[in-house]
Amino acid sequence: MSTQRERFLSLDVFRGMTICFMIIVNTPGSGAIPFSPLEHAAWHGFTPTDLVFPSFLFAVGNAMSFSLDKYRQISNSAFLAKVFKRAALIFLIGYLMYWFPFFRLDNAGHITSAPIANTRILGVLQRIALCYLFASLMIHYLSTKAAIITSILLLIGYWVLLLIFGNHAQPFSMLGNAGIYIDKFLLGNNHIYHGEGVPFEPEGLLGTLPSIVNVFIGYMAGRFIQQKGKGFETISRLMLTGALLIFLALWWNMIFPINKKLWTSSFVLVTTGIDLLLISALIYIVEIQKINTLNWTNFFVVFGKNPLFIYILSEILVTILYMIRITPQQSFFNWINDILFQVVAPGAIGSFLFAICYMLLCWSVGWWLNKRKIYIRV
Repeated sequence: MSTQRERFLSLDVFRGMTICFMIIVNTPGSGAIPFSPLEHAAWHGFTPTDLVFPSFLFAVGNAMSFSLDKYRQISNSAFLAKVFKRAALIFLIGYLMYWFPFFRLDNAGHITSAPIANTRILGVLQRIALCYLFASLMIHYLSTKAAIITSILLLIGYWVLLLIFGNHAQPFSMLGNAGIYIDKFLLGNNHIYHGEGVPFEPEGLLGTLPSIVNVFIGYMAGRFIQQKGKGFETISRLMLTGALLIFLALWWNMIFPINKKLWTSSFVLVTTGIDLLLISALIYIVEIQKINTLNWTNFFVVFGKNPLFIYILSEILVTILYMIRITPQQSFFNWINDILFQVVAPGAIGSFLFAICYMLLCWSVGWWLNKRKIYIRV
């Protein structure tokens, strides 16, 4: 049992760091513009915030490298039932999370309906579900060589699809890419994201294709660590691979820009490259050197033990804070920022301070669950 905990420590810390940072960037305090590194790139380009979601997909694949081998020992029908059931459950939770609390408050504080006809269908958890499903099928039924070839085809094929079926003058623009055409046709304007000011789904159907590769590379990294051990050779090879992927991403960026909202193939390469460097560093620090001053790893392990639950909690809780009204026009979320955080530290610092406090609130729930050895699996 102790060997298993050591084997999973770096993964738990990596996954915990991802969830920790995800909560911080998703819930900045109101009343000020956050620091620019804590915001997504407006369109083309890359910020530290853009690394969060792909890193979670990478961690999903890493965890799959420890679990999918057990699925090879069960029947084909049992395997399919397990992966489809888990994917469907994660997808449904993500959908209900966007619909929650199933009603809305208008500017006067009156309760109005939240019809299902206007509910966003796709999103973060939904993409995780789809990527988990297709990556599981690819890993289970294809040889390693065939899976690698399939991943390369997904990256190149996505690029080709955008070039052929997008706006010929601006195939990588927000309103001219092929993905938005597919999402509008299959889902309709009322079921896609409107946060950009126009109907555009950053977790759209077509963009899910290259996202699968984030999970697959995470799986390959986890399997490689298991096979080669946690020594210096493993670290050096992971780092060299990561550096190679980053180099390819920067080269490809010249003709296929790095873009999180389109989830371009160059974006896949740069994020997985950075993830490989990060996981290598964690293996060296945590597993080899065992540097754990003040038990800093325990803080992130709390997030890593219940990642999906804590993420869902963070999203639902912030919705509740917005729904609680101090006045008909002011939510509790805005009120606490106005009277406390923006008074103590006006501007971006106050916004960041709120995000840290909110993250610690979510962490405290995870700490309570971990202390009682309650691990909520989806």
